[in-house]
Amino acid sequence: MYDNNRGLYVAHCADGALAIQGKMANRHGLIAGATGTGKTVTLQVMAETFCQAGIPCFMADMKGDLSGISQAGKISGFIEKRMPEFGIENPQFQACPVRFYDVYGEQGHPIRATISQMGPQLLSRLLGLNETQDGVLNIVFRVADECGLLLLDLKDLRSVLDYVSQHAKEYTTQYGNISATSIGAIQRALLQLENQGADKFFGEPSFDIYDFLQTEGGKGVMSVLAADKLMLQPKLYSTFLLWLMSELYSTLPEVGDLDMSKLVFFFDEAHTLFEDTSKAMTDKIEQVIRLIRSKGVGIYFVTQSPTDIPENILGQLGNRVQHALRAYTPKDQKAVRTAADTFRPNPNFKTDEAIMNLETGEALVSFLDEKGAPSIVQRAKILFPLSQIGAITEGQRLDIIKQSRIYGKYDTPIDRDSAFEKLLREAEEDSMPAVSEQETEIQAADGKNEKLEAAKSKGKGFLSKVVKAVLTAATATIATSVGTAVSNKVTGKKSKSTKSTTEKMVKNTTSAATRTITRELTRDILGNLLK
Repeated sequence: MYDNNRGLYVAHCADGALAIQGKMANRHGLIAGATGTGKTVTLQVMAETFCQAGIPCFMADMKGDLSGISQAGKISGFIEKRMPEFGIENPQFQACPVRFYDVYGEQGHPIRATISQMGPQLLSRLLGLNETQDGVLNIVFRVADECGLLLLDLKDLRSVLDYVSQHAKEYTTQYGNISATSIGAIQRALLQLENQGADKFFGEPSFDIYDFLQTEGGKGVMSVLAADKLMLQPKLYSTFLLWLMSELYSTLPEVGDLDMSKLVFFFDEAHTLFEDTSKAMTDKIEQVIRLIRSKGVGIYFVTQSPTDIPENILGQLGNRVQHALRAYTPKDQKAVRTAADTFRPNPNFKTDEAIMNLETGEALVSFLDEKGAPSIVQRAKILFPLSQIGAITEGQRLDIIKQSRIYGKYDTPIDRDSAFEKLLREAEEDSMPAVSEQETEIQAADGKNEKLEAAKSKGKGFLSKVVKAVLTAATATIATSVGTAVSNKVTGKKSKSTKSTTEKMVKNTTSAATRTITRELTRDILGNLLK
């Protein structure tokens, strides 16, 4: 429980209360121990303590037990026995504000991410690709980016994979070999991923990471992920949580050291994060964990043995709660010694022996002091939760979901125009050239017919003008010639020309008609141009 004087009170030992310093909560931590030794209850106690201090938490609920944090606890025989040990006479049972989430959208608000948000590195891990296939997937993401193809869901990625396969020769010179075998392997891995239900995770609306950083009534909101079904796919589970951590790291601003963390992130079954993980990915995880504390986020890993965590990352986990370990084999004994060596020794007992003799609810505890140094390990008993121990009913869960402030925000998927739709349109356009050509010819023929009819209509008027001009010119010329001939006859003059009078008349008539026709043609052409 949170106490202004004690801090984040978690456990009690012979020397008194053991509490996490508020400003050291973002220095990360570890909850370890064999199955059945009390790790889940310890997680619940720590989470509700953070909640009371106004620090939101995220946690994955493997068996549904953590859903009880949404209900106030009750007195039980176990609690009555523990109350005197902690000096508690009248426990103030209380619930925490909770929001339930579920990747599959069945037991909580859906959480989605786009393919682009996931990125090629995490997606490659999720698909289990080898180095060559990982390289091809990076090329696909680059091509999609250059071509303006949005990668939102699985069908978008499939479409771009098919597009890159068809244009492999065009990209080989620039990016390297793109084999059909690698493309096929990625497509098969996507199909397998879809069969596992991951298609419900990819898409829009994508999750707003700030919905994790909420408070209600001065208490931090507990974001509980239903992971009983998700945990059946360990790779999907661990990659999903790693994506959440990466989103927190890339989205939140730098805040330095705060009096209280902005968020505490519990990573249960943490061993799944490092199984079959490449060195490059492990280095990336180490970088995120090392730097995310400057964003005000504390990461707390929950697993069976400290040996499940790589040494470089284990060294960053300053707040530790170690429950009992069993040593039945030489390998188990080695794990016990390794776990003991990670603590600052206590002269009052041997740490490795104490680890094997701890009772349920007991743990070896070491938190960072005000200066950031690990305290001497103490054998202590973990506080009992003030919220309900155990799962809630489906009706209670449904009521909490419907009363949530974000109810309906992520429920309806959005399928906007993206790579799949764009490439589909281009494929349809490419498949219609023959039909388009025939339609063009028909339209051209129809246009010619219309123009021909118009020309005929105009031609009739134009020809009538020409005929009229010819007749007018001929009449005028003939009249002039006849008049000249009559005049010569009367006066007795003779023509100097050797040509007959008829030839002159025809020539004059033709010249006059030509000039008249030329004028009419010019006038008509200019008129058409100016229309």
